[in-house]
Amino acid sequence: MEVVLEMTLPRNAESAPLVRHTLDASLRGLGVGSEVRADIALALGEACANVIQHAAAGREYEVRARMDGARCVVDVIDGGADEAVNPAAVWDDVQAPPLAESGRGLTLMRAFTEEMHIAGRAHRNGSVVHFEKSLAS
Repeated sequence: MEVVLEMTLPRNAESAPLVRHTLDASLRGLGVGSEVRADIALALGEACANVIQHAAAGREYEVRARMDGARCVVDVIDGGADEAVNPAAVWDDVQAPPLAESGRGLTLMRAFTEEMHIAGRAHRNGSVVHFEKSLAS
């Protein structure tokens, strides 16, 4: 069985829990264990938080997820940063100090998924955060 979710969400703090819960319910329905679901929820939450905080050029963002029983593939797509922010800096991979309250999102996403990368959108402003996770415990 394959489950595909596509959501267009307002770029506000209330949207992140909604998309996390929706994806988690789908994964639970496929029989995915709680540890794997927690890893995916953490990565998704970090990606959404970054879009909400930094992608000021758009009022909305998209989340696309595909689960086929073996893998979960997620893309979080933003509309780009405002002109005052360097888009490369939004996803900069500088190591945050251990006790910093922010700046560790990419490190966490890489630690809890098997594949994670960020790319620019073809023919449009913005970025795509792509990550994949095996659904096997």
